[in-house]
Amino acid sequence: MSEMDKNNPDKNIPAVEVEDMTVAYREKPVLWDVDLVVPSGVLMAIVGPNGAGKTTLLKATLGLIKPAAGKVLIYGRPYPEQRQLVAYVPQRGTVDWDFPTTALDVVMMGRYGHLGWISRLSKNDRTIAFEALEKVGMEKFADRQINQLSGGQQQRIFLARALVQDAQIYFMDEPFQGVDATTERAIIDLLRDLRSSGKTIIVVHHDLQSVPEYFDWVTLLNVRKIAGGPVDEVFTEKNLRAAYGGRVGFLGLTLTENNSVKKD
Repeated sequence: MSEMDKNNPDKNIPAVEVEDMTVAYREKPVLWDVDLVVPSGVLMAIVGPNGAGKTTLLKATLGLIKPAAGKVLIYGRPYPEQRQLVAYVPQRGTVDWDFPTTALDVVMMGRYGHLGWISRLSKNDRTIAFEALEKVGMEKFADRQINQLSGGQQQRIFLARALVQDAQIYFMDEPFQGVDATTERAIIDLLRDLRSSGKTIIVVHHDLQSVPEYFDWVTLLNVRKIAGGPVDEVFTEKNLRAAYGGRVGFLGLTLTENNSVKKD
């Protein structure tokens, strides 16, 4: 596959295909025989109860943990061959924010995937990084130490770092966790812009009430995949009860006429 083909994959092929993914910790299954097909150009939520394996699914798909079984294809090719098409935003709580570096430096780290670690970043890379900071409303904080930023500001910095990778697929683990309403709105607007430009975004998400508003595709997970597809087709009371063990009443959700779920 040529470099041009890698940067412009066939959008008629699924962006992500996961087949028979099984992950076990100390012989206890955390994911069991999960199949997943994510079309190109969707904004998809992965939802499920605590311990359902949502973060594990992301990490196993990205090769960050080793599954007991499973295969991952990115635009029809093995993930290692397509790594440059993928960007990852981990949970903010898993990052050492005491590392002495500025917001701009963190964003510029996202450019090394284009250059290799032994290459020097150029003035153009710095410009691209600063433009990403502007997109997330953090340009005024470019020279601020990351440990001096609020949780929401740190999350925006991580999003900017993902943006400069110019990926085709973005994996994000709880990007709305611990942020204020203004930051949450800014993040979802950014994700919609990415989708509008043909990117695929896969988000581990915990707030079921916002799923119908924020996402067009959803996967319900509880160790096994319960259902996956367009939100208006699979985000139903039946599937939610299957994923959450029948405990749906507390979610503040009601059924529409076609049996899909909406926020009260």
